[in-house]
Amino acid sequence: MTLQVPSLPEMPQDIPAAALASDERSALLAEVDFKWLMAGEGWWVDMVRFQRDSAYAGEFLRSALASPCAALRDCAALLKARLHPAR
Repeated sequence: MTLQVPSLPEMPQDIPAAALASDERSALLAEVDFKWLMAGEGWWVDMVRFQRDSAYAGEFLRSALASPCAALRDCAALLKARLHPAR
């Protein structure tokens, strides 16, 4: 039996360099990790609000930093540093 797998489409060549920036990808991955790690602790985070409302974000970051889950604490510390680099 032979399986035929369709070829993947090529990546467009006109994607702006900023859209592929490593720092932006890292930030997005940290946010996704945070959302799912928080869900694992029973907390649902509205990431749009998290990005726009610093009081809302602060509440979740404080909760995450106090979590017994080391991965969640690490992720929260990373996000806190990105959101408040001078603090």
